[in-house]
Amino acid sequence: MKIFGLAGWSGSGKTQTLVSLLSVFISRGISVSTVKHAHHNFDIDKPGKDSYEHRQAGANEVMVASSRRWALMHENLNDMETDLDNLIKKLTPVDLVLIEGFKFHPHPKIEIHRPALGKKLIGTEDPHIVAVASDKPLKLNDLPVIDLNNSSKIADFIGKFSGLTYDRKTGIA
Repeated sequence: MKIFGLAGWSGSGKTQTLVSLLSVFISRGISVSTVKHAHHNFDIDKPGKDSYEHRQAGANEVMVASSRRWALMHENLNDMETDLDNLIKKLTPVDLVLIEGFKFHPHPKIEIHRPALGKKLIGTEDPHIVAVASDKPLKLNDLPVIDLNNSSKIADFIGKFSGLTYDRKTGIA
């Protein structure tokens, strides 16, 4: 599986960019999964639900399944965050895994940057940032800059960098 990430400060538009990239890649016949990093103590479960009660009672893992989807919740009982490489191993193989966040993991990433936020560029200090997608023109010596509002161009860059190929006529990988 090819792995590529989107990194950037909060509010830069990582999620919006990832969602638009999904539609581009899928339209090209490329299968994609995503991994999203959450910085806080998040919970996808709700008090009162049976699965929540299972976890509260001490289950290490709880799987919820229906005819439309399934989800596995794993409790990190040792309070250690699971390494991204180990998380990726749990995914069903696809052509491309897009990572949102995990900005300090050593995988190739595009930095999502909006100068109006007033935040410094991450890519000037992170050798794993291989390009910057910005909503304003930037002059960078070492990194290509891609229009943040052009998902096809960003997908083209990721595809070329990752070695993903697809037939432009059929859109099939």
